[in-house]
Parts: sequence; structure tokens; C-alpha cells
Amino acid sequence: MEPPTIVVRGEARREVPPEQAVISVTTHSRDRDREAVLRRLAERAAEVRVVVDGFAVERRETGHVQVYPELKRGGERVVAYTGSLVTTVTVTEFDGLGDLLLRLAGLGHVAVAGPWWQLRPGSRAGAEVRKAAIDDALGRAREYAEAVGARIDRLIEIADEGPAQAFATRSVFRASGSDADAPSIEVDPQPQTVEASVTVRVTITEPTLAG
Repeated sequence: MEPPTIVVRGEARREVPPEQAVISVTTHSRDRDREAVLRRLAERAAEVRVVVDGFAVERRETGHVQVYPELKRGGERVVAYTGSLVTTVTVTEFDGLGDLLLRLAGLGHVAVAGPWWQLRPGSRAGAEVRKAAIDDALGRAREYAEAVGARIDRLIEIADEGPAQAFATRSVFRASGSDADAPSIEVDPQPQTVEASVTVRVTITEPTLAG
């Protein structure tokens, strides 16, 4: 005769400090001459690189280049060319983040978005939350077993119902200052919510059903 089993679900949810901040920097250019657009994009992207390289950043990635003609309404004649180039910056040292945002926002023909707060891929925060979910499941199984006068005997299975999820959040930086002093940006790292859930199956001793 097979021993009685209990199947329970365990869940855990934690708020942890962010480990990375991601910034998107988009440079723009517009001109009647296509080559002029490309040249200005390259020059402005170089300005962005100079600013970024002056700070402690983990990674700088350039991509999503667009150059397209603007057509005269109702026709096919090109009236101008518009171009854009996106640079993504990942920062792990947040002390200088406000200054970096300020310097980037001060560049001409540049749009700055972010920061997006997130955890590193494979962060240990996920492992800790999964362990907490298992502890939660075993605690529930123990309660069910005790309710029928039994105890947990053997662990049979742990099923992960999905990877631990971290919810990235975005904040908008705030600039402040006056004519008497240099402008400053206040940046507040936002906690990240990490969730995990598991299903645990255990065998229990023979219930007494007392009471």
C-alpha cells in the first residue's frame, strides 16, 4: 500500500535593492543632405560616448540606427532626411548616476530616458526567493500533516512553477537648481519585487485522524 501523500504550493515574494540601472540615450539629426545626417549622427554619438566613458558604467551598447527620407505630401520627392541612433547604458554604481543623467541631458539633439531599475541576470536574489518558496511549501505540508495526526516522512518532488520573476521599474529623474548653483539630479533607486512559486509533493506517516 502506497503511503499517503500531500501536494502543496509554496510562494515567496521579496523586495530587494536594484543591481543595475539602464539608460536609453537617443541622438537625432535632420537635414536635406543624407550624408550630413549620417555625419552628425556619428558626431553626436561620439559626444555621448565621451560623456559615458567619463563615468563608471558597466556596459555601453549602440544600436537601433534609423535613417529615412521625408517625402513631400502627395508625392515621392524627398524633402529631408531624418536619423536617430540609440545608445543603451548600464550602470551598477548609482552614486554618480544623477551626474551622468545631467551631462547626457545637456547634450544637444539628445533625448534621455530612464533609468530602468533591474536585477542582474541570474541574480542570487532569485535563488533566495525560490528557497523561501520551498520553505513555505514545506511549512504548509507540515501543517496539513499535523492536522491529521501525522508528520512529513519523505520528500518526493519539487516542481518549479516558473522562474523567479523580478519586475523592473522605471523612474523619471528630477532636475533641480538655480542660477546661484549648478543644477542637480536626485535619483532614488527603486526596490525590485521578486516572486517565486513551487509545488512540493511529500509522503506522510499514517494519519491517526485523532479529533
